[in-house]
Amino acid sequence: MKKEPNIGLFIPCYVDQFYPQVAIATLELLEKLGCKVSYPLGQTCCGQPLANAGYERDTEGSSLHFIQLFEEFDYIVAPSGSCVLHVKEHFPKLPDMEKEQNRVHDRIYELTEFLTDILKVEKLKGSFPKKVGFHSSCHGLRGLRLASCSELNIPHFNKAQQLLKKLDGLEWVELSRNDECCGFGGTFAITEEALSIQMGKDRLADHLSHEVDVLTGGDLSCLMHLEGIAKREGQKVEFMHIAEILNQAIR
Repeated sequence: MKKEPNIGLFIPCYVDQFYPQVAIATLELLEKLGCKVSYPLGQTCCGQPLANAGYERDTEGSSLHFIQLFEEFDYIVAPSGSCVLHVKEHFPKLPDMEKEQNRVHDRIYELTEFLTDILKVEKLKGSFPKKVGFHSSCHGLRGLRLASCSELNIPHFNKAQQLLKKLDGLEWVELSRNDECCGFGGTFAITEEALSIQMGKDRLADHLSHEVDVLTGGDLSCLMHLEGIAKREGQKVEFMHIAEILNQAIR
């Protein structure tokens, strides 16, 4: 009998602190799809904020803790492309930990990537009768290759679209600039505030011009940035993480 894979759920800091409903939706979604999921209570920040600020060398402690906490899981899944990319590509090389570090590198997945590439979800029984605009975050798009980039001469693909279009009634909206940065960029939004806001306004305007009902994505940092701009401008568009849409639709 084939052993059921043991999945470690990694929830980034800002999801835990500001959007716990997305963490719950991710857990419920994975369980609905037949996964055995554990949430290690000892998890902390992966170290991305420090690394983004130029102090990658100072993340050795958080990196070591992450590896020790998650290394025994068959898979590690997180509803965040940026944090997954940090774990995979920006952990500092730890002495005498190459084997364990490689194991974690090879077993951590962003949520949509895990659903399409590992679970190989072919059917989703559920409905979500709304017009949906998807924001492809830079880390997920150009780091993890969760979708094709317009600057590359490759066939079109989008793992989020692959999942969302399986839902009855959902209308996937093709944006005018479907892989443009929203301007958040972590510390960039602080050090280059004016530019970050204008980029966010441009990204939001593309969705609004197509009259989307819901703006979704796989990185809550980007959605948080866009939602803040939308609220300040009095826009009525709804924001949902893709885990929330899939979990709500599937009964």
